[in-house]
Amino acid sequence: MYYSHRQLMLHTLSELAFVALAGKQGRFSRDDVYMPITPMFHVHSWGFPWAATLAGVKQVYPGRYEPALLLKLIKTEGVTFTHGVPTILQMLLGAAAAAKTDLKGLKMVIGGSALPKALARQALEAGVDIFAAYGMSETGPIICVSQIRTEDLDGAPDGAVDIRAKAGITAPLVDLRIVDPEMKDVAHDGKASGEIVLRAPWLTQGYFNDPVASEHLWAGGYLHTSDVAAVTPEGYVQDHRSRRCRSRISSPITRASRKPP
Repeated sequence: MYYSHRQLMLHTLSELAFVALAGKQGRFSRDDVYMPITPMFHVHSWGFPWAATLAGVKQVYPGRYEPALLLKLIKTEGVTFTHGVPTILQMLLGAAAAAKTDLKGLKMVIGGSALPKALARQALEAGVDIFAAYGMSETGPIICVSQIRTEDLDGAPDGAVDIRAKAGITAPLVDLRIVDPEMKDVAHDGKASGEIVLRAPWLTQGYFNDPVASEHLWAGGYLHTSDVAAVTPEGYVQDHRSRRCRSRISSPITRASRKPP
């Protein structure tokens, strides 16, 4: 797959606007200190290094993902915003507990695999503002982030944890639909499921030197993710059944069985 410079710039601007629009939870601003715990080669490190550069924030690059080193950098450099996979989060929480160090003030986006609710609760108890996101290599990657509206934060704790583990709400300029095999929209009731199809200015134009696969990817004018999901009445995208997926930035969503047109 491939991207133009214009697409990467649009992705950066939308991502920065998205995380800056958050209210009390998951917000990224000039006051933050950014440190990725995701390889730079993994879907552009989720685009955050470019967003952080545009925002002019301090950036810390650990070089290797060893829990004790990460914990040291978080405390000595004042890191407030990061992203990584659940296994890294689990190791980080373990190192913090062993060192009797709280992580209050740290915001962390989780991807790569599902964010277990038990792990989310553990992170919250350690002071981490934890939340999931959804995207894939073909989408640049940002599509959804589990930003929680203030009224939902003020509800029951288990309800907030449930939202944090979802794929989230869509980023600005993203046209996300949940469709049946006939490309008709399903109800946004949190129960009806269908394939996620997308349009956004930064989605890959196709697969390099593979016009047939590129045509299938964009059948009907929308990028086909082959992921099955549902949308709640509040607009949160959530996985519908079992967890089975290719590598992506988000908690997995069920893969659809889709034959090329």
